[in-house]
Amino acid sequence: MLDKSRYQALVDPIERASRDEIAGLQTERLKWTLRHAYDNVPAYRAKFDAAGVHPDDFRRPEDLARFPFTTKADLRDNYPFGMFAVPEDKVARIHASSGTTGKPTVVGYTLNDIETWSGLVARSIRASGGRPGMKIHVAYGYGLFTGGLGAHYGAEKLGCTVIPISGGMTERQVQLIRDFKPDIIMVTPSYMLAILDEFRRIGADPRDCSLDIGIFGAEPWTNAMRAEIEDAFAMDAVDIYGLSEVMGPGVANECVETKDGLHIWEDHFYPEVIDPATGAVLPDGEKGELVFTSLTKEAMPIIRYRTRDLTRLLPGTARSMRRMEKITGRSDDMMIIRGVNVFPSQIEEKILTIPELSAHYVVVLTRADRLDEMTVQVEARADTVGSAEREQAGRRLCQAIKDTIGVSSTVAVVAPGTLERSLGKAQRVLDQRPKA
Repeated sequence: MLDKSRYQALVDPIERASRDEIAGLQTERLKWTLRHAYDNVPAYRAKFDAAGVHPDDFRRPEDLARFPFTTKADLRDNYPFGMFAVPEDKVARIHASSGTTGKPTVVGYTLNDIETWSGLVARSIRASGGRPGMKIHVAYGYGLFTGGLGAHYGAEKLGCTVIPISGGMTERQVQLIRDFKPDIIMVTPSYMLAILDEFRRIGADPRDCSLDIGIFGAEPWTNAMRAEIEDAFAMDAVDIYGLSEVMGPGVANECVETKDGLHIWEDHFYPEVIDPATGAVLPDGEKGELVFTSLTKEAMPIIRYRTRDLTRLLPGTARSMRRMEKITGRSDDMMIIRGVNVFPSQIEEKILTIPELSAHYVVVLTRADRLDEMTVQVEARADTVGSAEREQAGRRLCQAIKDTIGVSSTVAVVAPGTLERSLGKAQRVLDQRPKA
């Protein structure tokens, strides 16, 4: 792992700015963003007018709470380019979500937006311990997904050497890690576990490879999974956060010297945490749904976007900008099992307390005789031998879920390599309950 004693001397001045300086910058940029959206996006003009607010009503950050939220449905209702605030000939790049739950959400970038995005990903890599001249293995997917190209441009901006392998081809991923000797890998944490499995399959010790830093994002992951990855590879595992609707990766990032939550790059994004049920803004320190307003985006400003991610805002530590706690789940992937709210991350935490079980799992929801049933399918570790040992581990997990989460479940411990591997974001929940 890296020597972290010298990182404070290498941050940008804005990362050390006082809270008053940050608030002043945010106020001016919020004024511009609200006006830019109102004047150039008919959908925002209509939403503001319907809510009885105008950009001139904004004078200080607290006034933002008067403005309406933006949701994924707004983006889909204005598919494909209705949320753009510049003419199409000024849009340098278009990205989009996968559209697995409906129309894809489309986002656009001007050349200035791409420059800003690249700079923020470069800042995130530097906060993770990356430095110019290091080699970065980018295993996020390239294409319409923002992960691969976002990481790529940021790494180049920092002055790193990029290995743009994208996702999949796990055997080749491991071969190139061993041959090209990258210092850093950027990938989803669930796919990093697949890479770990491949190292072990070929009998190679992952601790002997060149990787010193892993920058993991695109899905919630627990500190228990961090500990497993760090121990397996003898690396620093750092969390990066972003979503395409707000920008892409690089909205917030952990600092390698503290790993105590993700510092939000508040010079470009204004965060709020709200009560998911009422929409009321919560004070810093209280857990709720994360909301973002962009401060500098030209092609597609976003006003009070409801991310559905659950977290809380905390004071800055390694940087003066506020932190967000690691995402614990999403308000829209929350499972309600017989009246109990359950998140996949809670299940994962329990799995990783049992040495015989791996972090490859899926939660299957069914309904029989009007009652919801939850089955956790989880792989045994390769060194867990014997059906009796697996059954005992399954019983311990079942009891841990009951004792700490409060729901009854069935646990099926399956052989290593049984569950389908994700090449991007892991699908943790299969909801097979009849639709209403």
